[in-house]
Amino acid sequence: MKWRVEVVAVDCLMVRLFDAIDESNMPWMLAATQRLRAAFAAQLIDLVPSYTTVMVHFDLSPTQARERIAQALEGLRPDEGGAGQRHDIPVWYDPSVGPELALLAQRSGDSVAGVIRRHSAREYQVFALGFAPGFAFMGLVEEALAAPRLATPRKRVAAGSVGIAERQTAAYPAVSPGGWNLIGRTPSRLFDRQREGYSLLQPGDRVRFVAVERAEFLALGGDDTPLQVSP
Repeated sequence: MKWRVEVVAVDCLMVRLFDAIDESNMPWMLAATQRLRAAFAAQLIDLVPSYTTVMVHFDLSPTQARERIAQALEGLRPDEGGAGQRHDIPVWYDPSVGPELALLAQRSGDSVAGVIRRHSAREYQVFALGFAPGFAFMGLVEEALAAPRLATPRKRVAAGSVGIAERQTAAYPAVSPGGWNLIGRTPSRLFDRQREGYSLLQPGDRVRFVAVERAEFLALGGDDTPLQVSP
């Protein structure tokens, strides 16, 4: 592997392991993350893994930091035992909370039931956290379900809303603006300050969305308040 280091700031470097997003990257990314965390130890301020990079914020000189990076990544190999957790996340797929369900069905040439079946049939990899605390970017969805973000983002997206943007899928952990194509809603608490690590999902985790009926969704604490269709 030909990794390289890019400068972010005087005390922050970006380690780029890949140039393209791919599910097969994750074992390498996890192994690199573990090695870098151990190499910097108490001199590590923050470490942020993403699709193809790991950002390292440190309390060292840049020269020392580069030396530790080189030592950490020498002979890097995927760690077969380092896979993340697997999560089953319940989702109520319904047009009242997923207004783009019909649009995705039309775009894919399938039925709404077909879109639900396809989205819930695949196991997704958590690539990165961002945008909002606990917001996990996951993929890859089938190409038939891929859809561009809305031209005009909504001002308010309900917490738990599950959506698709291009070939990624995600669930909103809290009420926020957003431009993803919404197809359902989960009752799962994705971000909790009382939880260790705060976020339910972490890079390297695997997620399967499980379709549930409205009654089960409500029993699990879900909010079935319809989402306004207008952005």
